[in-house]
Formats: sequence, structure tokens, C-alpha cells
Amino acid sequence: MNCETQEEVDELWEKLSAGGKEVECGWLKDKYGLSWQIVPTVLSEMLQDKDAERSQRVMKAVLQMKKLDIARLEQAYHQR
Repeated sequence: MNCETQEEVDELWEKLSAGGKEVECGWLKDKYGLSWQIVPTVLSEMLQDKDAERSQRVMKAVLQMKKLDIARLEQAYHQR
């Protein structure tokens, strides 16, 4: 599911992970065992950046998260 804001990510994450399991990289399993990936729309823009170092820093940040955090992704993206 794509989300525009962190609030949207947080709300969906909370509702869908209730009784389920948080996995990694924005993935979770709901209480019925269905897998979902909750992704901020800005992530695809960052990963498709022509600057390979930027996109690699963002991917590295994603791999360290369960629920994706837009502020942390932006920090990795803008890091020098």
C-alpha cells in the first residue's frame, strides 16, 4: 500500500499489524497471515534517483527498518 504521509503509514501499520507480526522493510503480516508492505510514495522517487549513492543510502536505511520512517529515509537521501 502506498502512503503519502507518515501519519498514513503509522495508521495503516498500527491497524494491520495488530494481532499480526512486524517483519522488515515495510512488510508485516496481519492477524490472518496476509502479508502487506506499507510504503511511503516518496520512497520510489528516492530509489529511482539518478545519483546511485543517494539511492543506495536510502536502500540501506530501508533494510534497517521494520515500519518505514519518512524522516529517516529523507535523512539518508540528503546525507553527504
